[in-house]
Amino acid sequence: MLTFLSISFLVLYGFDIVMLFYFGLHTYLMVFLYSRNKENCAEDDTKILSIKDKNLPVVTVQLPIFNEFYVVDRLIESACNLQYPAKKLQIQVLDDSTDETIEKVAGLVSQYKKQGIWIEHVHRTNRKGHKAGALDEGMAKAKGDYIAIFDADFTPDSDFLLRTMGYFDDESIGMVQTRWGHINETYNILTKAQSFGIDGHFMIEQVARNGSNLWMNFNGTAGIWRRSCIEDAGGWEHDTLTEDFDLSYRAELKGWKFRYIKDVVCKAEIPATMNAYKAQQFRWCKGSIQTAVKLIPRIWKSNESWKIKGEAITHLINYSVHPLMIINILLTAPLLLMEYWAGFKMEDLPMEILFGSAAFLSIGSMGPVIFYAYSQREIHKNWKSKLIYLPVLVMIGTGIAVMNTYAWMEAVFGIQSGFKRTPKLRIEKEGDSLQDKIKYVVPVDYRAFLEFFMGAYCVFCIYLSFMVGKPYMIGFMVLYSIGFFYVSFLSVAESFWKFKPATKAEKELRAVA
Repeated sequence: MLTFLSISFLVLYGFDIVMLFYFGLHTYLMVFLYSRNKENCAEDDTKILSIKDKNLPVVTVQLPIFNEFYVVDRLIESACNLQYPAKKLQIQVLDDSTDETIEKVAGLVSQYKKQGIWIEHVHRTNRKGHKAGALDEGMAKAKGDYIAIFDADFTPDSDFLLRTMGYFDDESIGMVQTRWGHINETYNILTKAQSFGIDGHFMIEQVARNGSNLWMNFNGTAGIWRRSCIEDAGGWEHDTLTEDFDLSYRAELKGWKFRYIKDVVCKAEIPATMNAYKAQQFRWCKGSIQTAVKLIPRIWKSNESWKIKGEAITHLINYSVHPLMIINILLTAPLLLMEYWAGFKMEDLPMEILFGSAAFLSIGSMGPVIFYAYSQREIHKNWKSKLIYLPVLVMIGTGIAVMNTYAWMEAVFGIQSGFKRTPKLRIEKEGDSLQDKIKYVVPVDYRAFLEFFMGAYCVFCIYLSFMVGKPYMIGFMVLYSIGFFYVSFLSVAESFWKFKPATKAEKELRAVA
């Protein structure tokens, strides 16, 4: 029985390492495709429109919000400043709020209406379908043939529409996506690390896919849809937490093409608290896997090329890296102890497997490092100075693996959960205080203690490695343990902010409310 268990552990561990290696190789592929095709996603100056053009179509700008007291004025102001003929620009504030944001939006909309701006406040008393439901209801009242969408944390430049609408001259284009930028990239260590992750996706991945004629996805905001494309694909559905991903692939299954423009940047606020970031990652992870469960059978049966199918499926299941990491870590101690508790030697095979695993992990792990470093090289002149925060991204990526593993499992097993919004606090510069804005603090949950346990388990594996004389995994375990402890500590620490005495700013906010 012990020998059987030993072999089972080895087989499972080997499969886990191979899958992690596969996802690591995929990041190398993304960098390669980017380097070959980046000019295909560069801005085309001939597509820039003039506001004086009398043939400009009607555009509806949708601003889906839910309890966004701190940032809604910034959002609405940005939308109202868009350069476009007033009679052809409809702005919908799709408001699902349940707090004083409702009154604030009503006042702002009233002010802008008096200035001659076509803006409407669409408030729902129920949150059926959450964001997807709000967008769907907004469509029923939309007058435009094109739908631009901006989440509450985004601030489009005034020329956004003039720089993007021209690409719809091609009748096959159903959606145009722009690159995300950052308002508060340098606020703290967490935002600096997150900016690496966002830049990697938007500078490398999206260009690699779209520039190579592979499928890409709408990112939920900072993009424009052709209305007929949304309708042809079946409209907004809310059976997943990533309605944007779901609609994108359904549209591409219908034959629609997308266009990504890496040179048009729409800045957004990065979550500056750990619990807000984890809530965002939980939603993205669960939604991606829900979409995978829903659409992979359709993709597999489609007539698309094997390249498109392979990349589409890999993209959908990419968050599987997190449960694979958890399995990898949990199997480390049994493998280190295998020769002692099972007497399983097979000519020191466990040592060879651990050594080979470390080598595979090293090669695979270098893929994301190169991937994110390359994105900084392409965006910033001083990119080398930014690489100091790359290890922080790796640590945080490990630390949130517990949360994302839960999200992955809930998606696979069809477990329903509420929509966890990402609070936007209008943190724009280093002097802004997070603790002054505890109104939207995300409460800590029990998984923070599991993260601490995983950190302690990694420390235990480091101890075992020294004891049995197999140090191959120590470097990884040190990095993993720091990541789990860091995420756990911040998660718990932030939950205590609401117990601190109210600051002057908080008192003023309550007075307004």
